[in-house]
Amino acid sequence: MATMPQTLGGVTVGVDTHGKIHVGAVADPLGRILGTIEVTTDERGFRQLENYAKGFGTIERFGVEGTGAYGATLCRWLTNRGHEVLEVDRPDRKMRRLRGKSDPIDACAAAQAVLSGRASGVPKARDGAVEAIRVLRMARGSAVRGRTQTMNQMHALVTSAVDPLRMQLRSCSPAKLVDRCVGMRPGKLDSPAAATKFALRELARRHRALDEEVERFDEELSRLVAKRAPRLVALVGVGTDVAGALLVTAGDNPDRLRSEASFAHLCGVSPIPASSGRIHRHRLNRGGDRSANQALWRIVMVRMSWDERTRAYAARRTSEGLSKREIIRCLKRYVAREVYEVLVA
Repeated sequence: MATMPQTLGGVTVGVDTHGKIHVGAVADPLGRILGTIEVTTDERGFRQLENYAKGFGTIERFGVEGTGAYGATLCRWLTNRGHEVLEVDRPDRKMRRLRGKSDPIDACAAAQAVLSGRASGVPKARDGAVEAIRVLRMARGSAVRGRTQTMNQMHALVTSAVDPLRMQLRSCSPAKLVDRCVGMRPGKLDSPAAATKFALRELARRHRALDEEVERFDEELSRLVAKRAPRLVALVGVGTDVAGALLVTAGDNPDRLRSEASFAHLCGVSPIPASSGRIHRHRLNRGGDRSANQALWRIVMVRMSWDERTRAYAARRTSEGLSKREIIRCLKRYVAREVYEVLVA
C-alpha cells in the first residue's frame, strides 16, 4: 500500500475486483494516482477501502470492474452508502500490452477510465424483482440444457442399440421415448441389451425429473414477470421468457438507460457507422446483450407471422428492394424502441 500527500480536490476510486480480494486505486482530478490498497471482500474490507479513500479528500465516485460478478456485493454496499458507482470494462489488450498486467495497474486504469469519461455506465441495481427473475432464469437455463443433453444421449443409445430394441424405439417421439424407457426392466446386467435398457431407464427418469423442474421454474417466472411488467407481457409477441430476458437486460433500474437509443445499443440492434471516403453505410452491430437480441428477434418473428401491421411493413419494404434479413434488422430496432418505452414507464 502506497500513499501520497492529501489532495485538495475530490478523488476518484478505481477498483479491480476478485473473489477474495479487491484492489483499489485513488486518483486526483488530474488522474494522478495517490495510492493503492488491497482489501478483503467483506464489509470490513469495504469500510477500509472507503476510509482509505477519504483520507485523500472527498470521494466523488467509484469505478468498479465486474459489477455483475465479483464486484456485485461491493457495488451494492457502496450504493447503499450513497456513493456514485460507475461500471468499468476491463482494459483492452492493446493497453495491457503497453502497460502490463497487475491488480494495482488494473485498479489505476479503472480510476482513470472514470476520470476520462470512457466509463460512464451505471451498473444494474440487482436488489429487486428483476434480480430474482435473473436468478431463476439462470437456473432454468441449466435445467433446459441438461434435459436436451439427456434426450440426445437417449437418441444416441437407441441408434447404436442391438435389435430388436433399436427397432422398437427408433421411431418414437421424444415424449413417447421417455414414457417407454422409464418403465424398462433390464434385469441382470450381463449383456449389452440389458445395459442399454438400464441406461435408457435412468436417462428417462432424469429427463422426467428435469422436465418437472423446468415446469416449476416456469410457474414462478410467469408469476414474477406478470407482476413486475404486465404491460410488457401484453405486447404482441412477448411471452414470459422473452419478457424475462428483456427485463434482465434493463435491470431493476431501467432509468439508468439514458434513451431508447442506448437501450437499442445495449441489445445490439443499433447500426454501427462504417463510412469511409465517399462511401456512407452502416454495419451490423454484433455486440450488446445477445440474450436480449434474441428476444427481440423472437418478437419480430411472431409479428411477421401474425401481426397485420408488421406484415404490411415487411411487404412494403420488400417492394423497395430490402432483403428479409434487412427487414428483420429494421423491425428489431423498432421493437427495441417500443419495449424501452414500456420498461421505463
